[in-house]
Amino acid sequence: MNVHVPGSDVGARTLAIVSELKGLEGPLLPILHEIQAEFGFVPQESLPVIARALNLSRAEVHGVVTFYHDYRDHPTGRHVLKLCRAEACQSMGGDELAERVKALLGIDFHQTTLDGAVTLEPIYCLGLCSCAPAAMLDGEVHGRVDADLAKELVAEARR
Repeated sequence: MNVHVPGSDVGARTLAIVSELKGLEGPLLPILHEIQAEFGFVPQESLPVIARALNLSRAEVHGVVTFYHDYRDHPTGRHVLKLCRAEACQSMGGDELAERVKALLGIDFHQTTLDGAVTLEPIYCLGLCSCAPAAMLDGEVHGRVDADLAKELVAEARR
């Protein structure tokens, strides 16, 4: 993942991505995914470029970005730790796990540690309901997360 560099030409990079993908059936979501992969988030400067190229209003593009939890409007830490907040995980100790991880990191959901190492995000179902509670660190899922595994995941993310 690249990280947005202030002063870089976001518009030109966005236009290149849009030009490459706008021929797809329903191109908005793939474009947004690719932009987030490129910048680490979806910069506000990208929205009018996307809207113009796809003949959408800026509000329509903004609505899609804000509707889906996976799209970010700011950069993340070097690692992203997601904790499942769905019912199965909550019933198996997910709330306690979340409080423990927040305490270990010293942050709340949607925040990044001061050293820029870890961003903590909620996610609503990782599909590991039978292995609850579940977490995902940098795209790798972990089931049956207990206090010890939570501590290991936090330590790994802080390295």
